Amino acid sequence: MILPMSFTSKLPFELFVGLRYTRAKRKNHFISFISLTSMVGIALGVAALIVVLSVMNGFQAELRSRILGVASHIEVTGANNKLESWQALIPRIKQNPQVREAAPYITAQGMLSFGEGVQGAIVRGIIPLAEDKVADLGSHMKAGSLNDLKAGEFGIILGSDLAFNLGAAMGDKVVVMSPQGQFTPTGIVPRIKQFKVVGLFQIGMYEYDAGLALIHMDDAAKLYRMDGTVSGVRLKIDEIDDAPKVSGQLNQSLSTPLLSNVNKDLATGDTVTNTVGSQYFVTDWTQQHANFFKAVQMEKRVMFIILALIVAVAAFNIVSTLVMAVTDKRADIAIMRTFGASPRSIMGIFIVQGSLIGVIGTIAGAVVGVIVALNIDTIVPFIENLFHVQFLAKDVYYISDLPSKLEWNDVITIVLMSFGLSLLATLYPSYKASQINPAEALRYE
Repeated sequence: MILPMSFTSKLPFELFVGLRYTRAKRKNHFISFISLTSMVGIALGVAALIVVLSVMNGFQAELRSRILGVASHIEVTGANNKLESWQALIPRIKQNPQVREAAPYITAQGMLSFGEGVQGAIVRGIIPLAEDKVADLGSHMKAGSLNDLKAGEFGIILGSDLAFNLGAAMGDKVVVMSPQGQFTPTGIVPRIKQFKVVGLFQIGMYEYDAGLALIHMDDAAKLYRMDGTVSGVRLKIDEIDDAPKVSGQLNQSLSTPLLSNVNKDLATGDTVTNTVGSQYFVTDWTQQHANFFKAVQMEKRVMFIILALIVAVAAFNIVSTLVMAVTDKRADIAIMRTFGASPRSIMGIFIVQGSLIGVIGTIAGAVVGVIVALNIDTIVPFIENLFHVQFLAKDVYYISDLPSKLEWNDVITIVLMSFGLSLLATLYPSYKASQINPAEALRYE
């Protein structure tokens, strides 16, 4: 098909000839085959990169949501696991506009026993209504609810794996032993209290499901003798990604003493200021689980590099395509040079031809990758039903569905990288084409 003169006249010379070379039927079909192979390879590499990174983003988001179902966005704690004057501290914390909710808690280690089963666990004392506002634990309850924890009734909610290891079920009486003992004439005796199982939860993280038990904060204060004090305050903010920033702001604002008492030293007569509540430790979820998320991020980078090599190999096949195309078009290049085409124009023609292969492959791969990433929750079950396989077995993995989260920043990065590699691959053959001597090329024609 010949382009209309009104259209071709508007195109630059290099672009017009480069497009004609790309569309023209070649005598050497091997060149066309390599061009097609390069195009398909780039498309497959780009699509694979987008899909794999989207799945890894999905796993990261899923695990993060499960972790934050138990952990808080930010925690404010005190020295020696004690935070005094927490009732006055919460209004100060909420002065930060990004802090949405706050909930006090008591946390300590405990030994749980039922029948012959004995398990160590973290015992967390909570206020159910407040806790439900700072964490999503309520949505992970398998039996019962957080509201079943009532002060003075000594109820307990166990993780599903912890209950399984103990052999306990709903309504059973579980003995909780505190490591902080009390002194008696016979020696130090651990404090023991019997709790009734009123609920079970399953987060999908073994760390929590097998090692966390929840009781009411008033019951925890009695068991661990923390009347009037708590271990810390859990916070929920508007944007979880801003947790490090908000944590730094709170750390700075809370460095101001909560209460100051001015007295005189009786010995010297000097004025002495005693500060109360000036020692706060503010941590966010990125610090509490830093190693885990760093490992996930490192894995994502490594996968990006590995899959980018597929794109690089396919892109550099363009070098072979253009080298053979230049050899095939030596006479045409010589004729264009004799008609006044500059070496720069010749170089531009073959850059256009090679870049077009990369552009088509990149766009095709991006479209396929985005479609697959957005519909992976439909595609994977279809493949599993078709071949009667299961990629993530429910009895092995807590996450039995393949999650996907498409991030357009990743797509843009992949597209730009692919196009950049394709453009880079065109430079050497295009430069060699521009250096062809017309007299030498036409000598044997």
